[in-house]
Amino acid sequence: MSYSRSRRTRPGLVLFALAMGGFAIGTTEFATMSLLPYFSVGLGIDAPTAGHVISAYALGVVVGAPVLAVMAARYPRWLILVVLMGLFALANGLSALAPTYEWMLFFRFLSGVPHGAYFGVASLVAVSVSPPGKRVQAVSRVMLGLTIATIIGVPVANAIGQWIGWRWGFAIVALLSMATVLLIALHAPRDGGNPYATPLKELDALRNRRVWMVLAIGAIGFGGMFAVYSYLASTLLEVTGVGGEMIPVVLAVFGLGMTFGLTVGSWAADKALAPSTGGVILWSIGALALYPLAAGQLWSLVIVVFLIGCGGALGPMLQTRLMDVAGDAQTLAAALNHSAFNTANALGPWLAGMAIAAGYGWTSTGWVGCALAVCGLVIWVFSLLLDRVSPQAPVQEAG
Repeated sequence: MSYSRSRRTRPGLVLFALAMGGFAIGTTEFATMSLLPYFSVGLGIDAPTAGHVISAYALGVVVGAPVLAVMAARYPRWLILVVLMGLFALANGLSALAPTYEWMLFFRFLSGVPHGAYFGVASLVAVSVSPPGKRVQAVSRVMLGLTIATIIGVPVANAIGQWIGWRWGFAIVALLSMATVLLIALHAPRDGGNPYATPLKELDALRNRRVWMVLAIGAIGFGGMFAVYSYLASTLLEVTGVGGEMIPVVLAVFGLGMTFGLTVGSWAADKALAPSTGGVILWSIGALALYPLAAGQLWSLVIVVFLIGCGGALGPMLQTRLMDVAGDAQTLAAALNHSAFNTANALGPWLAGMAIAAGYGWTSTGWVGCALAVCGLVIWVFSLLLDRVSPQAPVQEAG
């Protein structure tokens, strides 16, 4: 459904503004992991305890995405984005000033709250300003900010944190977020909101089997990527036998793979969404299965890490599929996609950690990831069967 706009929209500038928000979010989400040794010392806590700070952010995403989406569904999307990024800037600024571990835990939870709702609403805005037939590419442009953050933002934030103090790693994200607020306020289309949206209508998405299937693919199938990524640094040190200086390089290769996958995968998905989604899941299964075999040599590991990163193309595909099946509950469904991804971010490392603790070694993360991707493929097949048995009426593109 489209709403009136009071001025001419420049899609390129809109997508850049939205991607800037993705860059800020991606920087803090991944840089926090690399800054952990520094803020744990600064706050006087051990590394395992400091890891709870990362979990607090993920919990904020899972809780915040549906709550904010339901509350804000009827308001203009540009205004929602401005408020969300303003909150994100404030929470990261407070993280930079956190005096104790307890306050840091709270501020990181607060930082995660706008994450899912921002990406959900930003995806809807991106689709609304893009040509017909390029919905997945529009969503991928927003996600591109996050993948570029893994290549540029995270290393820069980590370097700043090492050179002038870990607090500046969070402060720089607050500044990026404020820049996003300004760009969105200047360039986002002035939609009039949806006066017919209500919390009950948004919650109707939770009664839709197709919505739950898409979310399950993201929460389980995407867990394979996180199972490997979370222990990649340890695998490089303990199995591949390289020095710590190579870790940022290999992580950047992962980010390059995600960027490549988003670019090519979104183009293919706009031609045929369902086959492309299944193809990316199959790709991930193969890449994750190769990981244990490639971990012994740096050159082979780099290639496989790039291939695993390409599996990130699944994100905008699932986001677009949710737009197709959510009916009138577009805002909630789009936001829930990122709750699902953060569930995957918790599930994958947890299961992989169990395999490592059981004595199967660092490379067992690849087999755990492969198993999770296979489960995602099974759910995808069931979703296809549901569409054949009970076809859904055509859904108008979100706008």
